Amino acid sequence: MWLYLAALLGLYLIFRWYRECQTVPNLHDKHVLITGCDTGFGKLLAKQLDRRGMRVLAACLTQKGAEQLKEATSERLQTVILDIASSESVAAMAQWVKQQVADKGLWGLVNNAGVGFPFAPTEWLTKDDFAQVINVNLLGTIDVTVSLLPLVRRARGRIVNVSSALGRIALTGGGYCISKYGVEAFSDSLRRDLREFGVKVSIVEPGSFYTGFSTTQIAETSLQTVWDRLPKEVKETYGEQYLDTCKSAVKVVQYCKGTGTNLHLVVDTMQHGITAVHPRTRYSPGWDSKFFYIPLSYFPTIIVDYVLTRSSPRPAK
Repeated sequence: MWLYLAALLGLYLIFRWYRECQTVPNLHDKHVLITGCDTGFGKLLAKQLDRRGMRVLAACLTQKGAEQLKEATSERLQTVILDIASSESVAAMAQWVKQQVADKGLWGLVNNAGVGFPFAPTEWLTKDDFAQVINVNLLGTIDVTVSLLPLVRRARGRIVNVSSALGRIALTGGGYCISKYGVEAFSDSLRRDLREFGVKVSIVEPGSFYTGFSTTQIAETSLQTVWDRLPKEVKETYGEQYLDTCKSAVKVVQYCKGTGTNLHLVVDTMQHGITAVHPRTRYSPGWDSKFFYIPLSYFPTIIVDYVLTRSSPRPAK
């Protein structure tokens, strides 16, 4: 009996491997727009798809980022300056993309652009702090997608939305986890809406990946800035030790991210979502995403709360 089960499992794995290895033909003739190409995942993906011969339309926040990417890629790759938190910038980008793709439509859209700060205990933050992140990570993603949907639908193409393992389980205060939960819901509804049009929607839920020490510095600076503006009564309630513990937690998280230095684990899933005949609905690159965050999200709330708060800082009062 066990031999039969092992044989069936083996056949299933071979079938799945074969199915996922099939690639869409004529990639050299297909356009793909990627947001957030100044650094990190977006920049790597733009280079990778360019090497595969695709017609990459790379959206960068800064002119410097666009110039650096152009220097490292072929003449096929085109760049556009885009601030996804600005509806005017998104509208101008959509018009530019329409001119680039003409009647072919847009085969791929990768919503990669995002921000993580500010984050802090909820009482330390203002509505504007939440909006600053949500306007980029969620509303910006929605704006870009809706603006380009007619072009993607025409090509019967692909949409890849970059969420996070923290879109399954909230770990920090602030707009980041909220926005990623929203990206999950938006992607699910979008996938069902576009199913009959032949458009496939994938979600990438990365775990912790290290992109540089500057991230740690920005996080600590963000925490300190939020702390400095707090009323005296709130500072006394939490205490300086609470702030120091929060900063230490940031360093621990960044240290853990150092174990996830292979950014191509994420980029390869994005590429698969764009180029595979049968892309997955969800990708979870990173061992912590696969074996910690996502499994933990299915546990009873009392267990999740214990695991995530057992080493939390304690307030002074």
